[in-house]
Amino acid sequence: MKIDELKTFKQSPEKITCLTAYDASFAQLFDECGIDVILVGDSLGNVIQGGENTLGVTMRDMVYHTQSVAKGIQGVLLIADMPYHSYDSANQTLANAQRLIDAGAQMVKFEGGQEHKDSFEILQANNIPVCGHLGLQPQSVIEMG
Repeated sequence: MKIDELKTFKQSPEKITCLTAYDASFAQLFDECGIDVILVGDSLGNVIQGGENTLGVTMRDMVYHTQSVAKGIQGVLLIADMPYHSYDSANQTLANAQRLIDAGAQMVKFEGGQEHKDSFEILQANNIPVCGHLGLQPQSVIEMG
């Protein structure tokens, strides 16, 4: 699925399917099942690394798992999470988002809204699709206690 198709799909009555994967084998299975979108989530900190939360996940981790998932898919839209503190400034956001795009992601996702306006704008200006994670934001909630 391409991003333009996702926009069209959103306007139809059909539901968009999205699952999280961290490796090529699950990604391939999801692709074969017709899943529309795969997210490489920073939840790998809990699920794969056994951590209590996602705060220890690094860009290196996300690049590695994004590359792994990308190797297992053909027609699925691939979104990669940007880990905590990888988008603290607009320039940092751009550099790290480009690393995930180079690893095979077609879109990046990070927590926040208006407080990251500059980051959203620099990605848009550089034609990097971005998805904002609104509502409950686990990274921020954990840090605030």
